Order: sequence, then C-alpha cells, then structure tokens
Amino acid sequence: MKKAFEFLKQLEKNNNREWFAAHKEEYDSAVKENKELFTQIYAELQKYDRVNAMHIFRIYRDVRFSKDQTPYKTNFGVGYSRLKPMLRGGYYIHLEPGNSFVGGGFWGPDAKDLLRIRKEFEISTAEIEKITSDKTFVNYFKKIKGDAVKTAPRGFDKNHPAIDLIRKKQYVVMRPFTDKEVLSDDFHKEAVLALLAMRPFFDYMSEVLTTDLDGQPLI
Repeated sequence: MKKAFEFLKQLEKNNNREWFAAHKEEYDSAVKENKELFTQIYAELQKYDRVNAMHIFRIYRDVRFSKDQTPYKTNFGVGYSRLKPMLRGGYYIHLEPGNSFVGGGFWGPDAKDLLRIRKEFEISTAEIEKITSDKTFVNYFKKIKGDAVKTAPRGFDKNHPAIDLIRKKQYVVMRPFTDKEVLSDDFHKEAVLALLAMRPFFDYMSEVLTTDLDGQPLI
C-alpha cells in the first residue's frame, strides 16, 4: 500500500481534475497495488465464510447534492458480500492515511429488517450481550456503533432497558489501523483476523433476520 498511500496523500493536497489527469499513471499503479491486496484478502476470507462478491469502490465522488465539490475520495475502499439470503452482514475495508479501518455490519437495513432487529432486542438482549462482551469482540471493536434516532422508535418504550440498542438505525463495528500497521507486511493477515472476529455477531444477526419472532424459519 506504499504507492497507494503516497498517491492519496498527494491527492488530498491537490483534489482537482487537472492534477488527477496529470498523475493518472501514478493512480493506475496505486489501483493495481490496492486491488492485489483486496483480492488477497478476499481469497483468504473465502476459506472461512461464504463470501460471493468483492466490490472495490470507485474513487470518484458523487457531488450532485454535496456542498463539498472536490471530485475525488481520498481513500480506497472495498466491500465483501456474504451469500444472501441466509447469510447477512457485510464486510468493509477503508484505507486512508490517518483514518484506516476494517469494519462491517448492517449499515442501512431496510425497514422490515430494522424492525425485526429492534423487536428481537425488545424481547431479549442476552445473546447480543454475550457476543459483545466476549474478549475477542471487545479487543477488536469495543462495542456496536451506528447512527440512532433521538428518542424511542414508534411503538417502543423509551424506558426499555435495551433502548440504546433499539434506537439504532445501524449496527456496525470498526477496528482502526494505524498507517504503520497498514503498510506492514502482515496487514492482510491482521485485516482477515478483524473480519473474522465479526462472525459471531453476523451469525447471530443472520439467524434473527431469517426467522420470525417465534424462531420459525422465514426462508
């Protein structure tokens, strides 16, 4: 990732189309280096999970509705999709000088899935608390993160003991990496370990989202 990081550092200082066009060769070289890393992680991840797709995100920003009109992202990102509909949760890697992380979870669950998750936590949080208090989970991610509504969602008690989980609109986890860690020879191994540390969380949520409130299969 040395070429990729050097390119991203320069791009942050020169985020315009003229500079990008003049340094297209450097960009292409960084993309090649970047793709090799993401493909290596993809191949390793497939040994442990049923991952059926890799999506490398484009560097071009959609500025149509943004106040920030800079045309390019200053990071490289990739997503790995699990085999739906039985396996839920998505893996993500974000590489950016000073702001790299490995993460995943449920970034934008649809209304039906979100309600099912909230109903599950309304009934019981024993299983999710067991997962999130596990030593490995805590070491990697600390806790579940994500945006939340300001008060209780409609139909839920604002005084419910699990209201902090019920209020969430997203259920995601992240493990930050320093530039030194990303540029090390072992980064791909550490990234895979971080991704695999999400599996108990993903497996539980997959069970929730493929059953009804009585535990009966939906699929």
